[in-house]
Amino acid sequence: MSIGHTLLGLLESGPRHGYDLKRAFDERFGHDRPLHYGQVYATMSRLLKNGLVEVDGVETDGGPERKRYAITDAGITDVSAWLAQPEKPEPYLQSTLYTKVVLALLTGRDAADLLDAQRSEHLRLMRVLTDRKRKGDLADQLICDHALFHLEADLRWLELTAARLGRLAEVVAP
Repeated sequence: MSIGHTLLGLLESGPRHGYDLKRAFDERFGHDRPLHYGQVYATMSRLLKNGLVEVDGVETDGGPERKRYAITDAGITDVSAWLAQPEKPEPYLQSTLYTKVVLALLTGRDAADLLDAQRSEHLRLMRVLTDRKRKGDLADQLICDHALFHLEADLRWLELTAARLGRLAEVVAP
């Protein structure tokens, strides 16, 4: 996810302080990975330097200075271009799971046990996500569905690989 573009998009509704941007990001997108304040301010500094935001005001309220940022026309154009650009599908052509299976076979370890343990971990996470989906709002449901579909694909791969372990062992054997 592009943090910069996301923060720019949040600024389109009006100027905000860094703290407000962090809170809005975390509420909408950061359930599992909230932003660190340092990340917000470093990103805002870069966006400011690139002319995508401007300082709309500075407040002190008896404490440290708080800059209020506003998106510029260049920022709006940048967000529009980013939103219009399709994301590149991410095939897992060099998956860590595949690497572990091959290394297990190469080193005489039980690759079937590795696949069973991974299957159990996937199923555990699927139960957690299904529960979260059941209790969540629409945004949480959609995020969980995305993750669940990927986990289901991984499970299919685990089953297929388990069925082909004998042939794979013959291919990778030294």
